[in-house]
Formats: sequence, C-alpha cells, structure tokens
Amino acid sequence: QVRLVESGGGSVQAGGSLRLSCKYFGYNANNNYMGWFRQAPGKEREGVAVIYTAVGTTYYADSVKGRFTISRDSAKNTLYLQMNSLEPEDTATYYCAAESRGPYSDLALTASLYNYWGQGTQVTVSS
Repeated sequence: QVRLVESGGGSVQAGGSLRLSCKYFGYNANNNYMGWFRQAPGKEREGVAVIYTAVGTTYYADSVKGRFTISRDSAKNTLYLQMNSLEPEDTATYYCAAESRGPYSDLALTASLYNYWGQGTQVTVSS
C-alpha cells in the first residue's frame, strides 16, 4: 500500500523560507515522476515542481523557478521542496504526488495524471 506523508508546512512572512518533506512508504520511486503540487482556495490544483527519479530531471512552474528546489533522498525515501523568497501568492495547501500516467515529460506538472497523493500540508505566507 502506497502512502505519502507530507510535513514542514507553516506560516512565514514574505521573503522567508520553508522546506517541505514527503516521506513515502510502499512505493518504488526509482523510475517515475514524483512532485509537489499546490491548491489555493477557489483554485485548481497546480503543479509546482516535479522530478523524474530515474535521471533526476526536474520541472518547475514558471511562478517558482529560481525560488523553489525539488530534491529526493532515496536512502530516506523522502522527497523535499525547498522554498525560498516566499510570496503571499505561494499560500496554499501543498501536496506530494507520485507516479504519473502521462507518457511525455511535458505532462509532468499535470496534477490529474498522478496516481498517489499525500494528505497535504498548509503553507501560509503573510505580507
């Protein structure tokens, strides 16, 4: 049974940093996409950052490029999202996801294609 457990959310002021963690259980993460998505109230879930675990290729939403970094520690079965220079617009519930059904890398940030999801962790950025 696959389980993804996020942690690390919280409240910070604009310009601050947070690091999210996603511990995964029962999942072979060696050859697929894993990533972070977010959903703000009244908005659709959107892709933030994804990593193709086989070779480490990363994909980022334009809105977070240069500020967020996704990484994975395979020994710890943990996915990370380092978020720097946070902005109020980054306020959302952040979800960890694994295993995309999408056949192409340009679909890596498409939330609807992912099979497994965590419960989410709240990030609130105040101005």
